[in-house]
Amino acid sequence: MIEAAQAGDLDSLTAVVHGAHPHVRRFAQHLCATSQDAEDAAQEALLVLYRKIGTLRTTAALTSWMFRIVRNECLRRARSWRREVPAEAADRPAPVGSAEEEALDRLDAARVAAAIRALPETQRRVLVLRDVLGHPGRAVAESLGLSTAAMKSQLHRARTAVRRELRDTGIGAGRG
Repeated sequence: MIEAAQAGDLDSLTAVVHGAHPHVRRFAQHLCATSQDAEDAAQEALLVLYRKIGTLRTTAALTSWMFRIVRNECLRRARSWRREVPAEAADRPAPVGSAEEEALDRLDAARVAAAIRALPETQRRVLVLRDVLGHPGRAVAESLGLSTAAMKSQLHRARTAVRRELRDTGIGAGRG
């Protein structure tokens, strides 16, 4: 069916797009900070699939190609939410550490990311929007359709779970 879609068969292309949609949307829900961003990222990926399936070299690469598009779109949307760095912070040079420190920092970042990915969906979204992207609590609550109190509760649970996971894995032990 993918080969027929690549050849331009509209029925096959429609079937491929419709068949991929639930998987793409589910993947986007896990990566994007909000449901709206996830739906937009999934739609963007499906549009790219529709327009460029003929450029795909092998049919086996379709899934990884789609998921890469979704991941990139979620990242693009997250970056657009970030606040700009203040000018005085941009003028300061970044501290340079040893190669060992940089490797440990990357390892720590991977552990933090894994701890965040393991959170339930609502907690993960609240934590990412509030603590990672720095959005105000009220805006986070509104974007997720939560009351401010519910958002604060989810944020507290998320922070507690991440702290517990990082403590249990010994992140940063012996450093500093």
